[in-house]
Amino acid sequence: MVLLSELMVLVFTLAHSSLLQFDWNLLAFSSLLVQWVVLVSALFLCASRSYLNRLSLPLASAASFAVVALVTTGVGLLSLELFPWLFATDGRWMWLLRNLLVSGVLAGIVLRYFYLQQQLRLREQLESRARLDSLRARIRPHFLFNTLNSIASLIVSRPEAAEQAVEDLAELFRASLKESEADTSVADELRMCELYLGIEQLRLGERLEVEWQVEEGVGAAPMPSLVLQPLVENAVYHGVAQIPAGGRILVAVRREGERVCAVVENPVPGGGASASGHRIGLDNVAQRLQAIYGGDAGLSVHPGPGFFRVELAYEPGQRL
Repeated sequence: MVLLSELMVLVFTLAHSSLLQFDWNLLAFSSLLVQWVVLVSALFLCASRSYLNRLSLPLASAASFAVVALVTTGVGLLSLELFPWLFATDGRWMWLLRNLLVSGVLAGIVLRYFYLQQQLRLREQLESRARLDSLRARIRPHFLFNTLNSIASLIVSRPEAAEQAVEDLAELFRASLKESEADTSVADELRMCELYLGIEQLRLGERLEVEWQVEEGVGAAPMPSLVLQPLVENAVYHGVAQIPAGGRILVAVRREGERVCAVVENPVPGGGASASGHRIGLDNVAQRLQAIYGGDAGLSVHPGPGFFRVELAYEPGQRL
């Protein structure tokens, strides 16, 4: 606000003087007047933010205009008392009226800019929520059907395991369908991965091995919901499940300074490094991370001979 208002003053001064005879006095005193109006208006608007938030958009806009007008009038009257010789060319009230008109026009431009910025932010939040809802809806139907078949086969031979699988399945879907704007924690996301992998082990048995590498103390760090589970699901569905002998999935979470980093690695069939079939879920997770934490957050893919690794990183303190 200080920079923009000073640019406005510079334009005003250039319009009233030439480059060869630049009016530095006009620039100095105009800057003083405008900066007081801008900073005092910002102070009052920020202080009354909780009250303005309870008003409708038209009333909040009118109240903001009123604050700017009152501050402009007060600063103008004070300036007339302190520096009466500066405004000898205009009548006192005409000079005040001109200042009110200028501040009103600029306040309207600024309010319109902030309104459009707010609408853009709301649209981004809605898009991010839609991507999250899409991701939540991607709990694969074949995963559900296979899980139910596995449970059905265990009812007679291992009823306790079948009962536990039903409870795990219910908890997993309850968590995936829960609507919450707040982040979950790393520990919560790891719990969802454990539930998912436990259910998949009913179907895959000893073919599915899991290695956990979780740094001590990182479990309490914030993490967006449903960013790890889709990566683990990809690792099972496109990796271990496609290999007759099975394989091991690595899930690692650690801190690097202020950033939280997570790695999911799985073997790939045939010893290749193809990433086919992974992209929809991976792109979804990457877009969500960037929408929540900005451009510094993201997801990277590292295919290699016989394995496929996905790494995500974000800084919890940079949430938008």
